[in-house]
Parts: sequence; structure tokens; C-alpha cells
Amino acid sequence: MAPDPKNGSCQERLDVSEGSYPTISAIMFSAGVLGNVVAIILLEIRRRKQAASLFQVLVTSLVITDLLGTFSVSPLVLTAYLRNQSLLGMSENRFVCGHFAYAMTFFSMVTLAILLSMAAERWLSLGHPYFYEKRVSKRCGYITIALIYLLCALFCATPFFGFGKYIQYCPGTWCFIDMHPTVTKHKVFNIIYATCLLVMIVCTVLCNVSVIYHLSLMYRRRKAHHSSIKRQKGHKRHRSIAKEVEHLVLLGFMTIAFVICSLPLVIQLYFPGREDEKYGITPLTLLFVSVNPIIDPWVFIILSPPVPRLLWDKMCKTIKSKPTQEKVRSIHPVLYQKSPPGDSEGGSSLKVFTGIPGTAGS
Repeated sequence: MAPDPKNGSCQERLDVSEGSYPTISAIMFSAGVLGNVVAIILLEIRRRKQAASLFQVLVTSLVITDLLGTFSVSPLVLTAYLRNQSLLGMSENRFVCGHFAYAMTFFSMVTLAILLSMAAERWLSLGHPYFYEKRVSKRCGYITIALIYLLCALFCATPFFGFGKYIQYCPGTWCFIDMHPTVTKHKVFNIIYATCLLVMIVCTVLCNVSVIYHLSLMYRRRKAHHSSIKRQKGHKRHRSIAKEVEHLVLLGFMTIAFVICSLPLVIQLYFPGREDEKYGITPLTLLFVSVNPIIDPWVFIILSPPVPRLLWDKMCKTIKSKPTQEKVRSIHPVLYQKSPPGDSEGGSSLKVFTGIPGTAGS
């Protein structure tokens, strides 16, 4: 039996409950679209300068996934506020509510699966370099992304066939998994979904820890054999370690952001709370789930290697405004005059005159 909407439940509500405002949703939508578009532009600029690596392919797929997720749910929230209709009220057959819940569930799983793929790629490249060079390619990345999308799409569609349940939440602008199902198969769906998220989180963290371990080994080996390695090779090795650290920092912050955003949901799926809170879900939990696609692109924009390097180069060029001797000679050739070889110290044959008769400056 569905609870009475007047008693605070929004499961069957057809309008948006009072006291809710669209400002936060509009800000989140704008920030998400702007961040993802800027991130895609930066990735395209990098791709034109050099061939994209497998890691960059995975990062690009993650940004595109976040952008698709933002466009799948945020416009529906804003439309519900503008029309003062809940997601259920916007369609007679629950299609809008089902689409919203499906998109929330699907893109959460896909995002974490791609993050796991990025962590696994770094782990293989450092921990198993021979296998990585021989077996792993960009084609493997495209196949992995396609499999992730396919498997997540099939699993998240099972509530439409009776395994799992999507319902509406207050203020009528959210639809998601039923956190307090009474049917056993719906409970099983919740447990499987939470377990998948938890397993992927743990595996991603373990891969990142392994990458840190292998990076430390690389650094120790380089330091131990520094005296016996040529300077040029040592410089390349140093750049290789720096590049791996940049990838690790980017991946690490993205992982931390997703763990913070998804753990409250995982915990609430395992421990849904008291029975008198039925059909309720913590608003903060849904906020965290929806804010992750907004955080990811901005993390990439701030921590992506080309951005700090570009800013650093610009700053160095600004500071280095002092012209070289060759530039000064080309601009003011009168200031430079050849002198007899015997007049200069140390064999120098060039004197710079100040322009005052009888005086010269070096």
C-alpha cells in the first residue's frame, strides 16, 4: 500500500513539494556542462599536439560520460520546477521517472567502472610493463569502454523487468532505487548494486596503492644507479617518473571524489535505516551522487598536466623578459663595434660602447 502523499511521502506525488527551489539545480547543471565542455576542449587540443595514449582515451570517455549524465538528468529537474510537476506528473506511464532513475544508476556505475579501468591501466603499465607493451593497446580501451556501457546498461535495466524497483523521492524532482523494498528480489538488486560499487571502489584504491609502490621502486632504482647512467638517459627516466606521477595525482583525486560521493549511497543501500523512514532517502546522499559528474571535469582541468605546464611556461616567459646579447645586437647594431684583438682581455674581440666619446663599457 502506497503511503499518503499528504503525510510527507513523494512516491506518488504529481507536483513539486513546497519549500524547494531550482537555484541549486541550475547552478549544478551550469557548472557540470561548463566543466565537461572545457575538459573536452583541452583533451582535443592535446590530441592534436600528440597521439592520444590509452590513458587519455579512458579520460576522454570519462568526461564524455559525465557530460551525458549531466544532460540526462539536470534538464528534467529544471523542467519539473518550471512546470511545478513532479517527474511522475510529467508522464502518465512513469517514463520520465524511470528514465531519471535509470540514468542516475547507470552513469554512477559507468563512471566508477571507467575509473577502475584507468587505475588498472596504470597498474599494468608499471607493474607488468612487458605484458602491457605486448597485449594492451588503445583498441583494448575502446573494447573495454563498450563492454562497460553494455553490461551496466543491461544490469540497470532489470528494474523495468521486475528485478529491482525505481521510485520517486521528495520534492518530486528525483527518482532512484527503492531504498526500502519489501520484495526479496528488489532487496537482492540493491545488494548486488551496492556490492558492485564497493568492489570497484576497493579495486581502484588497491590499483592506485600498487602504482604508488611501483613508482617508489622506480625512483629508488633511478637514484641507486644514477652514477652509472648517462645524463641523457637519466633525464628521460626522470621525465618518465614525473609523467607517471602526474597521471597518478589526477587519477587519485578523481578516485577520492568518487569515493566521497558514492560511499554514502553504498552504506545506505546496505543499511537502509528504520522502517518508519520508509520511502525516504537522505537528501545529502542523492546530492553526492549527482555532484560527482560535476567534480570530475574540474579535477581534470585543474590537475591535468598540460594546464600546470602551460601556466608555468607563460610565467617563465613573462619573468624572462631580459633580451639576449644577440637580440640587442639585432636591434641596436651601433652599440657593438669590433676592436683590435690586442685591446681586449682574454681574447675577446667585442666591445660595447656607451655612446659617450672616449668611454666604453663591457
